[in-house]
Amino acid sequence: MKVAVLQMVSGAALDANLETAHGLLRDAAQQGAELAVLPEYFCLMGQRDTDKLAIREAFGAGPIQQFLAERARELGLWLVAGTLPLEVAPALPADEPVRVSNSSLVYSSTGQCVARYDKIHLFRFQHGDESYDESRVLCAGQQPVQFALPSRDGHTWRIGLSVCYDLRFAELYRSYAATGADLLLVPSAFTYTTGEPHWEVLLRARAIENLAYVAAAAQGGLHETGRRTWGHSMLVDPWGTVLAEQAQGAGVVLADLHIDRLHALRDQLPALSHRVL
Repeated sequence: MKVAVLQMVSGAALDANLETAHGLLRDAAQQGAELAVLPEYFCLMGQRDTDKLAIREAFGAGPIQQFLAERARELGLWLVAGTLPLEVAPALPADEPVRVSNSSLVYSSTGQCVARYDKIHLFRFQHGDESYDESRVLCAGQQPVQFALPSRDGHTWRIGLSVCYDLRFAELYRSYAATGADLLLVPSAFTYTTGEPHWEVLLRARAIENLAYVAAAAQGGLHETGRRTWGHSMLVDPWGTVLAEQAQGAGVVLADLHIDRLHALRDQLPALSHRVL
């Protein structure tokens, strides 16, 4: 199965971000991708955390979700929409500050939304003047989510969903591997500060310890708001080998994933069946 991870340098204008995403998705489809993954916050990287509240949508309705469904159907792609802000249901009490879910939606090649994952682990980081606390605006998800993709290669791929900061919590990915996941997705907007020392080693570790493919679509570059993201979108095989990567800037990163290689590696090193705890 050919998989594309799309790297973006999203700005504060929704329409411009969607236009960029459309171009990248079209390029991925023209190069034969069957599954394309957008990065976290593909639709908006605002000046403030609260900017995303202005574009929030109810699940199942809204211009961003309409755009995603139409692009999947138009291009014949399975599409994982990095993340977008969705209203919390049931609604929070009136005296609570407005919050949204940071949600990753999966669309089949017919344009149907077939899965939703709400980011479970919310990023908080303080380093000098650089400060983030997603809990001020986001509500944490509660459940791991997998979906099945019947590929042209004849295999139905089991695919586990995650987002960015989730990458630091190995138990989420182990739960996916324990229930048969072949491929782990990590759409992200890693900071430059944390990405430089940790991004690649964490992605390769999640692949190696779970003997699974990993596909990580990232924000990568200097954004118009002044924020800098690490980028290095990549695809990693179950042995920890980086199959394809792009350091910075918008682009399409492609690789062929082979289920026979995954099965051979799991047979050679049956570590998943050796678990004790």
